[in-house]
Amino acid sequence: MDTRSLPDRSGLSRIKLFLALSRTPHGLLDMATPALAGVLCLGKLPPFKVIILGTITAFAGYTAVYALNDVVDYRSDKEKFQGVSPSHSGHDLDAIYVRHPMAQRLLSFRDGLLWATGWALLASLGAYLLNPVCLAVFLTGCVLEALYCLMLRISYLRIIVSGAVKTLGGIAAVFAVQPNPSLGFVIVLFLWLFCWEIGGQNVPNDWADLQEDQQIAARTLPLRLGLERAGLLIVGCLALAIAMNMVLFKISPAPLRFPHLLISLLAASYLLLVPAYRLYRTRTSLHAAALFNKASYYPLTVFVVVIISVLL
Repeated sequence: MDTRSLPDRSGLSRIKLFLALSRTPHGLLDMATPALAGVLCLGKLPPFKVIILGTITAFAGYTAVYALNDVVDYRSDKEKFQGVSPSHSGHDLDAIYVRHPMAQRLLSFRDGLLWATGWALLASLGAYLLNPVCLAVFLTGCVLEALYCLMLRISYLRIIVSGAVKTLGGIAAVFAVQPNPSLGFVIVLFLWLFCWEIGGQNVPNDWADLQEDQQIAARTLPLRLGLERAGLLIVGCLALAIAMNMVLFKISPAPLRFPHLLISLLAASYLLLVPAYRLYRTRTSLHAAALFNKASYYPLTVFVVVIISVLL
């Protein structure tokens, strides 16, 4: 491993290492997803106490699940750092602090496990207080996240597991604000987030990690199906995600009008379709990371559009 690529350990406070373990900058962006799902389901802001408890629970949940990813992937991540410098460090939203601090021996495995467990317990408590169904959804997400990590050398179909995991924050939020939500709404929400995760997050991230994954014989979709098919899948999934977003706007009781739809479409084009097409044409890890980063802002952007429609 090229130690010159590693951040100066003395220059990082201990708390930043834990934030890096949980990919906190990315997790904060992800928190827009359950907030958006709750508002779209109700058509208005939830009660204040639900907003406060939901915000704490969402932060704890995303912090725990992202840390769990590194805990389960500990050995694989260590192998990735042996002999090959990270190919896109500094370009990845998840690498704002440092990538995989446990694998780089900046945090101990015990510290990472305790960190993940503590936040998981807090998230479990908050989820139960919101609705016991939310607790079941969160625990399901933890199990699926662990399964996703364990499938790294088994099958590229683990992207299906990843897609399901990323929908659960939004689905939990729906049950937090509406104990008996419309099944149709939940299905469309699931399809929207599922397609966005695969096309804008999972496959581009695996594409950006191509060199390291090759080294450890991982079975990711870009490695197994090739970059041509991976690029087509990305574009197709993101087009479906945008379509599902429009359907979700249509069936939501939120007062969404044509200007809101237009702004959402323009944002989706800039954050999803344009970088996806650029990646398909260039097929570089740099553009894969760029798509991943821009797509990470998509739920937050849609959330802002919906909040404007609700408040104004």
